Amino acid sequence: MTTPVVLFHGFIGTLDVIDLDGAHAAPDLLGYGAERAVPFDAISLPEQVEYVRAFIDERFGATQVDVVGHSVGGAIAMLLAHTHPRYVRKLVNVEGNFTLDDAFWSASVGRMSAVEADAMMDGFRQDPRAWLGAAIARPTEEMFETATRWLDFQPASTLRAMGQSVVTTTGHDGYLDVAAAVFESHPVYLIAGEHSRDGWNVPAWALARCAGYQTIAGCGHLMMLEDPEAFAASIRRCLREVDS
Repeated sequence: MTTPVVLFHGFIGTLDVIDLDGAHAAPDLLGYGAERAVPFDAISLPEQVEYVRAFIDERFGATQVDVVGHSVGGAIAMLLAHTHPRYVRKLVNVEGNFTLDDAFWSASVGRMSAVEADAMMDGFRQDPRAWLGAAIARPTEEMFETATRWLDFQPASTLRAMGQSVVTTTGHDGYLDVAAAVFESHPVYLIAGEHSRDGWNVPAWALARCAGYQTIAGCGHLMMLEDPEAFAASIRRCLREVDS
């Protein structure tokens, strides 16, 4: 039986992956989408870990799952595998946070006041083309439609809470020890965009110990928007590979 796949979206928006084999799910994290009413004080990376653990219990029962996490979702995937190791068979980390240098935007939003964050998001929603154009060189109309949906997916308060927790969690001296322990206990695959990989602060030991590393050509951090077919194919390769 194919192992179910659970996908964790990043700091903003969703993680929709086309054409995955078998059972899979992409839950809205706390503060996002259907969970957007969750209050500011109840949103943190540790709370997200317990939320997705309960989601896996409800959706898949005692079955182990493969997890895929993008950006902040990559950090949540790593924390899940460390806190609840029996739940995870293998892990695909898509430019997930390793150090505070990977959290430049989320950290800046975390430092904002509620008024400042609301104003920032209002500006993005009024001009999603400008927001997306800052990240993607040649965005298409379909990408703009997705950007509009992403910007409406969460309130600014969620981003402030997540930004603060990213700094607290990944900035802790023990976070890299947690990540290293996951690399020892689980197959961890790394995926990066060609244009953003040099800015991804992956430790040398992670590159040496990972089960596989793939780069998606012609893409940056939002590779699932720029080339969804190549992104899905890269994930499928990781999940299908037989680990030594």
